[in-house]
Amino acid sequence: MRKILLAALLSAPLVAAAQTTTLRIVSAFPENSFYVTRLQTWIQNVNEEGKGILQLNFIGGPKAIPTFEVGNAVRTGVVDMAMSTGAFYTNVFPESDALKLTRMPVAEQRRNGAFDYIQKVWAEKGNMIYLARIVEHQPFHLYLNKPIDKPDLKGLKIRITPVYRDFFSALGATVMQTAPGEVYTALERGVVDGYGWPIGGIFDNNWQERTKFRVDPGFYDAEVSLIMNQDAWKKLGARQRDFLLTQTRLLENRNDYWKIYGQQETERQAKAGIQVIRLQGAQAQEYVDKAYEAGWAGIIKNSPVHGPKMRELFSQK
Repeated sequence: MRKILLAALLSAPLVAAAQTTTLRIVSAFPENSFYVTRLQTWIQNVNEEGKGILQLNFIGGPKAIPTFEVGNAVRTGVVDMAMSTGAFYTNVFPESDALKLTRMPVAEQRRNGAFDYIQKVWAEKGNMIYLARIVEHQPFHLYLNKPIDKPDLKGLKIRITPVYRDFFSALGATVMQTAPGEVYTALERGVVDGYGWPIGGIFDNNWQERTKFRVDPGFYDAEVSLIMNQDAWKKLGARQRDFLLTQTRLLENRNDYWKIYGQQETERQAKAGIQVIRLQGAQAQEYVDKAYEAGWAGIIKNSPVHGPKMRELFSQK
């Protein structure tokens, strides 16, 4: 019965009553994650202010559509909108994983042409409208259950998404891709020795219970964005588009919040007993440099046309 109901929800066309359009939105992150809590608060505000204009119907997280299928669901119009990270839909187009490599805030990306270029690639290759980046200022880290004393992961099995594949492989790790919901069990059973994740969010699924170390410094910048099916976007009226853009931009403009959140999560990890392995000096520089070298090498290999241009736009001057 549940599957029949879900199928009906996802297959229903855009609902129009008078001048109101309802868009179906999903999350690539689990329903209990902080990202989703924040998203649902935003959706409530949108629906309150959008009466008579536009409404958002939150379908759910991975229980509705599996994490790595969300990108295709947006591309094909199974859903109208999604909150996801580019690393979760590289199966749609490889350039999506480049968003982690931006070395400037999204406000600067909007000024220097990077945001416009992202929109161009997402529209041409993914049938998507890239609406807003709603998470930033969140460095990624390597979390381990075995100590290391240098940037070398030989002999370790590390859980990944596409975000970390090239970097951790370059450090010698054996990598295994899983959805976030499978990480706890993999740690519990010793299937993996560690995982990559941003500074925030490991408490959402109780990973702190199975984590002993965090490696500093961090690298890259975690990206979570709102994306939309291009055909659904074209069906909206001008007033509805303006309203949606205004609402997504308002959420994006609150991104400084993530700096505070990152500090709070760092303190929380320390209280939970997670020890810091702090690479310093030349080792720290080597670690971060290799992260970006491996990341861009992978992007440019898979996208020789767009990769170099994205690197130019995403890099600090």
